[in-house]
Amino acid sequence: MTTAHNHTAEVVHGISNILAPPTCESYMFLRAEAALPVWFRTFLYLLAVAYCFIGLSAITGRFFRSMETVVKQTRKVVDIDPYTKSETVRYEKVWNYTIADISLLAFGTSFPQISLATIDAIRNLGNLYAGGLGPGTLVGSAAFDLFPIHAVCVVVPKAGELKKISDLGVWIIELFWSFWAYIWLYIILEVWTPNVITLWEAALTVLQYGLLLLHAYAQDRRWPYVSLPLEKADRPDEWVPPEVDPNKDNCKIDEYTIMSEVNEDERTGIVDIFSVHSVSGTGPMYEKVFGSDEAISCEQGSKGITCKEINLLTIWKQQFLDVFMLDTSGSKHSKSNYLHYARIFWQSLLAPWRFLFAVVPPYQIAHGWVAFISSLIFISGIAYVVTKLSDVISCVTGINAYVIAFTVLASGTSWPDLVASKIAAERQLTADSAIANITCSNSVNIYVGIGVPWLIDTLYNFIAYRKPLQIQNADGLSFSLLVFFATSFACIVVLVFRRVTLGAELGGPRLWAWVTCAYFMLLWVIFVVVSSLKVSGIL
Repeated sequence: MTTAHNHTAEVVHGISNILAPPTCESYMFLRAEAALPVWFRTFLYLLAVAYCFIGLSAITGRFFRSMETVVKQTRKVVDIDPYTKSETVRYEKVWNYTIADISLLAFGTSFPQISLATIDAIRNLGNLYAGGLGPGTLVGSAAFDLFPIHAVCVVVPKAGELKKISDLGVWIIELFWSFWAYIWLYIILEVWTPNVITLWEAALTVLQYGLLLLHAYAQDRRWPYVSLPLEKADRPDEWVPPEVDPNKDNCKIDEYTIMSEVNEDERTGIVDIFSVHSVSGTGPMYEKVFGSDEAISCEQGSKGITCKEINLLTIWKQQFLDVFMLDTSGSKHSKSNYLHYARIFWQSLLAPWRFLFAVVPPYQIAHGWVAFISSLIFISGIAYVVTKLSDVISCVTGINAYVIAFTVLASGTSWPDLVASKIAAERQLTADSAIANITCSNSVNIYVGIGVPWLIDTLYNFIAYRKPLQIQNADGLSFSLLVFFATSFACIVVLVFRRVTLGAELGGPRLWAWVTCAYFMLLWVIFVVVSSLKVSGIL
């Protein structure tokens, strides 16, 4: 009887918080915010979150481009014939595509969660209780990765175009480790040491990321005894096909050049939140010879192809100049003035982000590594702002923090995952990287994003207090995990069904692509609603 009475009280309290939230004294920028009406404050904060999402999508476009440059890196190999002693020079890729997907792509797009959790762990040193991202954010981020991102990737290919996973064995390995990550999370929190994390549990969590890399590489190389006996289709030599303007001739320098558009996303503008990576190729073509500090600009003119060297500092300077140039090429042939003005308004809205991201060095420097690391720093900073905004929204509206984590926070920190997978599904010839980013990001969130902060805190507590790390607010974890596993199984079944019937996981007839997209979004809505009702005490 007492239990029923307490449950009823929790339901009433949860509903009353939604209908009449308590007064919130917290603020984001100015103390005067607390005097504004609740609905107006909520609207402003949600608007700020949406603007941060646009920034995340834009910087993720730069991140993806820098990662392409990193993966395209080659090394010179000299083969000597043992009989004739003649030398044969060839250039081979430095990066294995499977390892690049799991490490560079998945780790980079999961960097918001990783950096926030690590910073929070360092700030919590000396506290016996863990802080930072709770189970709601983790499982919510996993659900966002699995459902909305799959939904977007399915409809990205052109009508009728099919893109399938070329190496099913690697995908199965990645999927296994993704699901095992959340099973492992449940075991260490609820079975072995309930609500307590020991030092060896944290160390094993981090170690499993290395095992994931090793297992996936073994599958890619088809090592005996540890790989699945599944054949793989030939994957294109180029990780991403080059973007070439059909109206211009290529300027080929030699076999070991990197080809990229400088300021491509700045020159063409961002048409919408998703269009962060144009394929129009309207700007000059730059090719960087390895080991050189110069870039080569080649253009087709009336006198044929002309090439000239351009210093990378000139390219970097041009990035800032492009911020103040509004591109209207997409609407100059349109008869609608409204579309023309809308495009100008959109690019003006993006101007602050474009100016900020112009700080990112050109992709040609150090094989793209400098731009790669700089992009990660910007992604982490924007994600931190999204997290602070989410805290204020929870305070102002009175909505349970777990509900905010399932929706706003999970969406915000997973936004780079969505943009990177969308770009991969759009530009790459196979579905490997787009889907691998989804499954591997979920693994990285647990093994690295949670394992590293836990390892930091448990190691400190072990040395200072000889005590383990305590975990609070994990009441809804088991229920959320059950809902996640049920809905994720329904998602995987549809992907397998598409592979059997259509021959590919992504694309296909437009009608079926949109039906699949709607189905995946429905699964996400079911997860969010059911989990939110549970943690709010209503269900």
